Amino acid sequence: MANDARFRVGPSSLTEALYESVRRRIVTGDIKAGEKLTEVRIATEYDVARPTAKACLERLVVGGLLRRSAHKTAVVPQLDDDEIRDLFFSRGTIERAAVVSLAATRTVPIEAERAQTAIELAARDRTFEAQVEADIAFHSALVDGVGSQRLSRMHQIILGEVHLTMGQYQAHRTTAPETVAQKHAAILDAIRTGDSAAAQARLTEHLDHARERLLTARLAPREPDTV
Repeated sequence: MANDARFRVGPSSLTEALYESVRRRIVTGDIKAGEKLTEVRIATEYDVARPTAKACLERLVVGGLLRRSAHKTAVVPQLDDDEIRDLFFSRGTIERAAVVSLAATRTVPIEAERAQTAIELAARDRTFEAQVEADIAFHSALVDGVGSQRLSRMHQIILGEVHLTMGQYQAHRTTAPETVAQKHAAILDAIRTGDSAAAQARLTEHLDHARERLLTARLAPREPDTV
């Protein structure tokens, strides 16, 4: 490998590692909204082959973290208010179906429990990036816990844009870190007791608040912490 590549990834699962690295840079704002990403740029920065860079970009486009119209360069998008509302409408439709299904059998996915522990630790330590990652993992675990491959695929497409907006607007910083953990705990409690109506209500309340935080943060974006 060349010695001047700015970013490096390990030899195992190269495409996956490349995707994760670029994804993280997008959602943390290292690659900002409006920036263009090309195969040449990725191949140069990471010292990988053009086909590997192309596969990474295509996956980011499918996941909503990049947008590319016909014959155009991929660009990091910035969702407007209507897009955010539509995003949360779609997200809520899927996640409500998931918690109702889980509550019907009183099934709390183990991965949701683990994500809940992670978000509580992140809230305690005031680590924003870890809190966002744990939040995404929690909601993914609820949907994946249903066991429907199609439901999970639809949800994963939506979560790319959710993660993007959470990183760009840093709306988690506008509420006490413990608040999200408490709302997640209430959802799990309702599922555990088999109360489908309460599970739906707690989830809807949680997503409504998250949507409004994003819409508010869009008006006055915050700069990332430097510590």
